[in-house]
Amino acid sequence: MQKLWTRNFTIITLGSVVSMLGNMVAGFAIGLLVLEKTDSTFLYSLFMVFYNMPKVVAPILAGPIVDRFSRRKIIYTLDFISASIYLLMFVVLNADFFNFFALLAVCIVIGSIDGIYTVAYESFYPNLITEGNFRKAYSISSMLMPLASFMTPVASMVYNVLGTLAPLFLFNSITFLVAAICETQIKHREEGREHSKTTNAKQYIADFRQGLNYIKGEKALIVVTSYFFVCNMAGGVMNTLLLPFFKNNAALYSHIPIDVITLYTLITTTGLAGRFAGGLIHYKFKYPAGKKFLIAICVYFACSICDGFKLWLPVPVMFVVFFLVGIISVTSYNIRISATQSYVPDTVRGRFNGTFQMITTMGTLTGQIVAGSLGEFLPERTILIGMTVLNCTAIFLTMFRHREDVKPLYNRDV
Repeated sequence: MQKLWTRNFTIITLGSVVSMLGNMVAGFAIGLLVLEKTDSTFLYSLFMVFYNMPKVVAPILAGPIVDRFSRRKIIYTLDFISASIYLLMFVVLNADFFNFFALLAVCIVIGSIDGIYTVAYESFYPNLITEGNFRKAYSISSMLMPLASFMTPVASMVYNVLGTLAPLFLFNSITFLVAAICETQIKHREEGREHSKTTNAKQYIADFRQGLNYIKGEKALIVVTSYFFVCNMAGGVMNTLLLPFFKNNAALYSHIPIDVITLYTLITTTGLAGRFAGGLIHYKFKYPAGKKFLIAICVYFACSICDGFKLWLPVPVMFVVFFLVGIISVTSYNIRISATQSYVPDTVRGRFNGTFQMITTMGTLTGQIVAGSLGEFLPERTILIGMTVLNCTAIFLTMFRHREDVKPLYNRDV
């Protein structure tokens, strides 16, 4: 097996860690800012919808560009822009200015950047992995966000002490700046892209159609993408309702000697710690190639059932379940992403990733709308049980029914 830790792989991993530190803080800070200022689950979910709405359109439109132009340049340019935006947010909030509609506009811009960045990053990352190391590389990738998750409780404590969210946005600006500088140091020749300067509408449309035709001819990729639309919808519901649940049910946890916001951050961080542990396990231990599909589908069912019932559990048990779900969910993530990214040719990877991101983000967006609409008059726990039923049904109708198509994709040694 060839060496995994090449210089380029190390740099992009370092840049990812740094930017994720800021992203964890920004996601928490913006969400809490909206919830604190409006005190409305609906407006909180509306903000999340506006943040994710551009991620529906931007990825699929960016796919042909990502496949034709330098992905490396796209990545670090977007990080420089993000650093500037968060610096501006720090200045505005430090002046004690808040306007919900202005924040929505900023979120649309940030969401567009994130949508394009994700496609460029996920299409570029496989090119920095040496042959035979996809499993290990994506195990490392899956540990980056949990590694950065400790910033959420830190951000919560900083907010409780200072009483303002402004310094958190300054921190985020610095992290994106550092990440962008790191990414400029990657030395990787992108054949056919490094010197691309222009393209025209005709070429763009031709590239776009070529990508769609490739995906149409790959039934396994269609099945996986279809299921993850529903999976992300369930995740969108859970992530939207989690913080409002703790805020609206503070009396349930009055016996715990910490405020409910800190409790929320600790519980969610425990889930991310489970993801880190799962990534480490997946890095150390190699699952049998012929059993990967079976492992993945069992994990899909287990995670869905746990998501439906874990908010009914006593706090100590809740911590354990969040941790265990984190461990097993990373296993299915690694199986899916290492299989698809190693299978899809580099020449169309950007367009596949753009399509996948568009469809799955539509799922997340749908889940957020459902959560915001139903969360105004139904208990959060009831909504989550309903999503569990829907998710389990989707697993059966997509992944299980079409297992003979998906098995060859998943059950490979990569």
